[in-house]
Amino acid sequence: MIAVPNDQDGAQIHAISTNTSVFSPEEVECVDELWDEYLAQGPERSGYYFLVEKEDEHVLGYACYGPRSLTSGTFDLYWIAVDPNARRGGVGRKLLAASEDAVRKLGGRLLVLETSGLPTYVPTRNFYLATGYTLEATLKDFYSQGDDLVVFTKHL
Repeated sequence: MIAVPNDQDGAQIHAISTNTSVFSPEEVECVDELWDEYLAQGPERSGYYFLVEKEDEHVLGYACYGPRSLTSGTFDLYWIAVDPNARRGGVGRKLLAASEDAVRKLGGRLLVLETSGLPTYVPTRNFYLATGYTLEATLKDFYSQGDDLVVFTKHL
């Protein structure tokens, strides 16, 4: 079931981030920082909205999105991750669809996703293409030498 997370879900969100096998320690730390801001300030003030897919009290995956500064109706999907034990069960698709619906309700018209060009992110990039996103740009060597920034968008 898609839900707005509660403060007890933070440890499971952290564990999913750590166990994805693609997020670096710095990326896990970034998710933790966004979570902390979300808890401390709330989504409207922090600009970070979280959703979780839960089975009972077990978090199967999460998404984090928010409005892009200095735009009108453009939102970023900052993070989406699924527990490795729950992959291939539609959790990612549910979270993405729920995020899109939530963005629409907040007045969003465009959702922007940024990801890595490394080979370990091929499944992620294929997922975005399969869910209706358009590959807009690739910035070579953005994150580091050999690690491109790949930008996807979807008009809502």
